[in-house]
Order: sequence, then structure tokens, then C-alpha cells
Amino acid sequence: MPGVIGPDRVRAVVQPALTVPGVDGVEVLFIHEWTGLTRFASSAIHQSTWQEDTGIRVRVVKGGRIGVAASNDFSEEGARRAAESAREMAEVVAPDPLFPGLAPPQPVPESDHFDEATASTTPDRRAEGVATLIAQCGRGLVASGAFETAASEVGLLNTEGQFCWAPSTQASVTTVVTADEGGSGFAETFASTLAEVDPEAVGRRAATKAASSRRPIDLDPGRYPVVLEPAAVSTLVGFLAWIGFGGRLLAEGRSCFSGKQGQQVAQPAITIYDDATSPDTIGLPFDFEGTPRRRVDLIRNGVFLDAVYDRRTAKQAGSETTGHALPPPNPEGPFPLNLFMEPGVASVEDMIASTDRGLLVTRFHYSNVVHPLESTITGMTRDGTFLIESGEVTRPVKNFRFTQSILEALRTASMVGRDTELASEFFFSASRVPALKVDSFNFTGRSDH
Repeated sequence: MPGVIGPDRVRAVVQPALTVPGVDGVEVLFIHEWTGLTRFASSAIHQSTWQEDTGIRVRVVKGGRIGVAASNDFSEEGARRAAESAREMAEVVAPDPLFPGLAPPQPVPESDHFDEATASTTPDRRAEGVATLIAQCGRGLVASGAFETAASEVGLLNTEGQFCWAPSTQASVTTVVTADEGGSGFAETFASTLAEVDPEAVGRRAATKAASSRRPIDLDPGRYPVVLEPAAVSTLVGFLAWIGFGGRLLAEGRSCFSGKQGQQVAQPAITIYDDATSPDTIGLPFDFEGTPRRRVDLIRNGVFLDAVYDRRTAKQAGSETTGHALPPPNPEGPFPLNLFMEPGVASVEDMIASTDRGLLVTRFHYSNVVHPLESTITGMTRDGTFLIESGEVTRPVKNFRFTQSILEALRTASMVGRDTELASEFFFSASRVPALKVDSFNFTGRSDH
């Protein structure tokens, strides 16, 4: 079982890359990841995998030209060769007039997102968790999913004198329980430590949804009030980040928020921000240029304030970096990786009780962008869609296709949940969001299941 390499060893190994001759600056990004994954299907474990990867990414500056090279050779010679390759690339590319230089030395906040027990979780321990999850499935119910534990350490060193390093861990359990007669239910949990995930509770929640989803009825598509559980809300927030919250998109007029700074774009109850330093998420205290991260308010009381920036897009926009650079070369620009939607005061039960006729949606699936400037996406409901009548959940319904502007949904959100859940789409990224009641949500088609 591997462990952290540590800041001293990282600095010593990558230091030779900084001495490559004939350049104006060098930056070395180091990433070491190890992941254990236990998959199960038909209520039985069918795969247990282990993966470890150590890599460096070297960015060289020469005469305003930028070259980037990557390598999995974590050795002094490997670092030197990667720097030489990056120099060769810098010699043949066009200059970048917007390049602002490498990050200067500056202090980085302490990180407390690493747990040794999570980093060293064994396949047996994950198998025990899967067994408790499967045990929640009664007659006619079958569970599939995954239990993953992962750890990483990230370091950055450059010729300006900046050095930063931080480790982190995460654990997640995801399942879909299917039922005879057409039902299915989804549940997941995600945290920075193994102790915070509860496979039994995940199994119980998914099994309850699956059992309640049997014999779904047909319902005509159209506009409905909806109660969106956190998993569904995280999809909306994640896509909003992708098509709206990046500084490059905003500066180039490609964001759904372009031209809307200072304008009301959502209900006053909606506040969305990014904060990698919060103990309620999983994030690095610095970005992939070595800039310290901090809280950035994106939408405050329904008003769009600003996007996130890396060093290049901050220069482009006449602003300051917010610490949101992705690994180079990063042609897409900065991205918020640790989003929050502030909770409200309502429970999901309150939202349901306030709905005369509408839908309860567990999550969305196979979503994609239709019109980025209008924040319109499309996708399917999945694994637990229910009809609400006279303030009560009455019957399961077959899945719908939705085609919906995210900002329109936020403008018609009438209730915000008081409890939040953490979800993650990929490593280094997480969003903590509540449930939402949206008064008008556009369903444009239906499926046969």
C-alpha cells in the first residue's frame, strides 16, 4: 500500500527541471494518485481494482512562448528530460501576449483533507461495506454500484520561488438498486474520510426508492413544478460552472453570464460560491499554478457578481486571479472546482407538501448542453421519479427528457432546502448543494420505462 511521497522528496526530485538552460522560467506540477475500487452488480462483487499513478507536468517560458510537457518518470533525470521537451515546444509555438508570468512566492493555507485510514483502505474493508449495502435489498431488489477510496498529493515548484504541496483523500459509495416490475432507485455518499461514508444508509435509501418505483405510470410531458433532490441540483450547478463561471468564457462573450455582471439572474434566495478552503468540501488550498485559493462569491442573493480567474484570464479581463487555474496547457481557462449553494430553511417534505401537482426528481442522467448562452441543457430523469398530488408523493412515473434553461430554473426556484449533500464528478472537484423546488420545469419527452 503506497503512502505520500512528501514535500521534501517532491522538491528534491523535480528541482533539476528548474535548472534547464536557455529559458526565462520553469514550473513543475507534481501529481501522485492512488485509488482502490470495488465494483458490484447483481448484488455481488465482480471486480476489485487498484491503480497508482505518479506524474509531472513541466511548463517552460521562453521569449513569451509557452511549452508544456508531461511525464510519468518521477526521477531527477525524468524531470530534467521533461523540462527539455517543454523547452523544445516553447521554441516552435507562437508567443502568448497575455501570459502574465509564473506565480510569485506566496503563503498557502493549511489543508486538512487527508486521512490515513482512507488512504490505506483495503479491498476487504470495501467488500465489507458493499456487503452491508447489499443486505438492505429485500425480495425482488438487486444492487449495482461501486465503493471507491482514493488519495492524492499535489505539489508545485517554480523558478519564481513558489513551492506548495498538499495531500487529500476521498471515499465514495454509489449504487443503483433495481426492482422487478420496472423500478429503480439511486443513492450515493461522498466524503473526505472513510469514516464519513455509510454504505448501509446508501443501500437503504436506494432500496426504498426502488421498491417505491415499481409499476411506473405514463405521464404527459410538459411544464411541471418539481422538487429536485441534491443529486439533481448538483447536475444543474455543475453545468452552470462549465458554461458560465469561467473567466475566459466571460471575457470572450461565451458565458451565459456575459454582460450580466451586477444583474439579478436568480431568485434572491439563491447564493452560489466557490470555496476550496471550506472544511465542508474536498479541495486543494492552491490551484495548478500555485496561487492560493479563497472563497469567491459568484451569485449572491440572486445577483451575478463575477467569474473565476487564473493568471492569464485575469490579465485578459483586467482583474486578479482567484486561484482557479487547471493543469497546463488548459486551453479552456479557469474552472470552479468546489461549488456551494447556500442552504435555505425548507425540508424536502415541506417542498412536497407545498406542491399541488408536480414531480419529485432523484437525479438526472446523460445530460448535455443545448445552448450555452441561454444555459439550456437536456437530459433524462433516472432512478426515482415520482408524481406529487395534493402535497403527497403518490405514484412513480416513467422517466422524462427535460430541456431546460438552468438560469430560468433558478429564477423560478421558490424553496431552497435546509440540508446539503456533497457530490463529485471527478477527482479534485466537488459541489455541496441543497434540494430545490422549481415552480416550472420543462419536460419535453418521455421514455417507455
